[in-house]
Amino acid sequence: MPSEIDAPFFGESTWFCCGTAWGPCGGTGHGACGTCNSGSLQCAWPNLSDACFSITRPDRCGRTGLLRWGCGHAFTITSRCNGASVGVHIADCGPQTDLFCGERDCCSNGLCARDRLMDLTPAAFSRIASLSAGKIPVQVAS
Repeated sequence: MPSEIDAPFFGESTWFCCGTAWGPCGGTGHGACGTCNSGSLQCAWPNLSDACFSITRPDRCGRTGLLRWGCGHAFTITSRCNGASVGVHIADCGPQTDLFCGERDCCSNGLCARDRLMDLTPAAFSRIASLSAGKIPVQVAS
């Protein structure tokens, strides 16, 4: 059976500030890879490592084909709402997918996606949507 990431797939994307603390973007840390910067085109991936996967657990949402990709791996994220794309590199672990199993977000054009699978830095998210959108349906390609 092919992995979900062998071909582009759909999921929800949110944005986050790099680091280990909640709050305004700033000097809160540099994520699981030590390179995360909220002003860079980066992302968090739920299958970064065994430790990461044990927290994010996308398998509990039926997402069993997500490959293990390490720090620096590149993805292209495309908004299903407006077709805008951004290239990002993994710099952190996340999102905690299992807390949002079955969550579904749709665009005004009727295109939808489910499950939070990709967190983007504010710099990356703002290339494809307004930060005020919070989360959007996306296509993820590796």
